[in-house]
Formats: sequence, C-alpha cells, structure tokens
Amino acid sequence: MRRVLSWLGRGLAVALLLLLFWQAVIFTQVIWWSRFDPGSTSFMRMRLAELRKAEPMAQLKHEWVAYERISIHLKRAVVAAEDDRFLDHQGFDWEGIQRALERNAERGRLAAGGSTISQQLAKNLFLSPSRSWLRKGQEAVITVMIETTWDKRRILEVYLNVAEWGNGVFGAEAAARHYYGRSAASLGPAEAARLAVMLPNPRLYEHRFGPRMAAHASRVQRRMIHSQVP
Repeated sequence: MRRVLSWLGRGLAVALLLLLFWQAVIFTQVIWWSRFDPGSTSFMRMRLAELRKAEPMAQLKHEWVAYERISIHLKRAVVAAEDDRFLDHQGFDWEGIQRALERNAERGRLAAGGSTISQQLAKNLFLSPSRSWLRKGQEAVITVMIETTWDKRRILEVYLNVAEWGNGVFGAEAAARHYYGRSAASLGPAEAARLAVMLPNPRLYEHRFGPRMAAHASRVQRRMIHSQVP
C-alpha cells in the first residue's frame, strides 16, 4: 500500500508540474501577442482542417488590420452586442455569469456561458468551441493572463481581427469584404450591427439571417451609440 501511495504521489506531482509547464507556455504566448499579432488561432486551425477535408487546397479568408483601420461603428456594435461592460470589468462580467448559470440550471445543461470579449478571445486563441467545465476553467486562467498583461485597446483589436464571421471567414476586414465588398474601415452603423449579432453563431447566421436576427441587429444599432470603446 505504501508503494502504491508513493507512486500515486509521484504521478500527481508529475501531472502538476506538466500542468504548470503548460500554463507557462500559454503565458509566454500571451506576452508575445501583447506586442506581436497572432498569425493564426486555435479556432482558425480547426476550421481550416475541417475545410480541407472537403477541399485540400482550401484557405481561410483573413487579413489583419490595425485598430485604427476598423470602423468605430463595428467596435461599438461588438461591445454593445457582446460585452457592454467591457471597459469596466477585469475579464469577467459576474452579473452576466450569474444570469447564465440561472439559464443553465433551468435547461439542465451547460448552454449559456455569459462570456465577455476577453473570455471569447482566450477561447479563440487557445481552445475549442467545446462546452465543458474543464475548458471553461482553462479559459478563465487565460482570461486572467490576458487582462493582466494587455490593455483594453489591444484586447479589442486582437478580438476583432481573429473573431469568426462565417465558414472560413475570420476578422473584421475579411468579414467586411465577404459580406459587403468593402473594407472594415468603411462599415456603417447598420452593417456593423448586423456583423456584431452574427458573432455567437456566425456559420449559421451566414446563411440564415431572418427577421428575428434583423430585429436584434436593429436593437444593437440603437444601443451602440452609447457604447464606450478604448
């Protein structure tokens, strides 16, 4: 029994060291991306692999643009639609999380997440779309890393450049050209609001943007004039 307990203790120690090492690797990447733009993300790599199963030569639509070259309307629309307390919290909207927990309890499953822009960015950069408490825990750790080392302007800049906006469409510039044939800098309020409300399920809303979504976009457009962005 003593030998079993000894091996178990060693195994747990090794597992803990590996976990800490992995967190250090992630933190190093977070620090690097605070100054240098990500060339790809976990979400991008997964989507590209999916596309290439059907078309081996498939490529993602993605073009990085500086924060100044993204329409102020899109910045405000995304904050209004996704995280209206973006400038006030440190990565977690506790009121939103409480509401999400209540909805999950009613449904009996992990459905709503109450995620902020910072949490969504953490997931997009490093994780997967899967829903589990383990993934949410890792997302929370990465969110703290990002909020500790990046300012809000950088968080929003990277998010707008890596967010998924359709099947193989990533970032504001690619989305603006894909849907409107124009640059991200030239998007108007209505176009920005429509793009913002697509973010929760972009591959669905790319093809099924009905009256309910149009009404939601109109509500976001009315709210976004009050949105504060860095």
